[in-house]
Amino acid sequence: MSQKPATEGDARELAEQLRPALRRLFRQLRRHSDHQDISLVQLPLMLHVLENPGIGVGELAQLEGLRSPTMTGHINSMVAAGLVKRTEPADGDRRRVGLVATAHGRAVIEAKRRRRTDQLTKALLQLSPSSRAALWAAIPALNDIELNDIDA
Repeated sequence: MSQKPATEGDARELAEQLRPALRRLFRQLRRHSDHQDISLVQLPLMLHVLENPGIGVGELAQLEGLRSPTMTGHINSMVAAGLVKRTEPADGDRRRVGLVATAHGRAVIEAKRRRRTDQLTKALLQLSPSSRAALWAAIPALNDIELNDIDA
């Protein structure tokens, strides 16, 4: 059975249904996790540092759409909290200092991931088998969604 191509109207209706459901789920996960070791601002920064060891402050600022001085303030607080450390300048360029996660920073992120996975697991167990199967079937499509290159 072949599927008909999506029209903009179909895609818009799906977006209108999907966006609030994803927002509600994300808010619930965020609301029910503690933020003792890391702030909501620091969390995405830590994820970038973990995914890109040695990333520079300027690169990180650009990824997050922040000014370098603002990012430097966030990084200074993360260094003070023991979440990240600065690396030695690369290639003799004393201005280029990279960032790497500390063992403590990695442990904080891993603990947060475990708590969120545990929360989601408990919620998924409350769903019917057919609802869980529908979510399984939707994962490939959800993973294919890219918003970065869309002019919106």
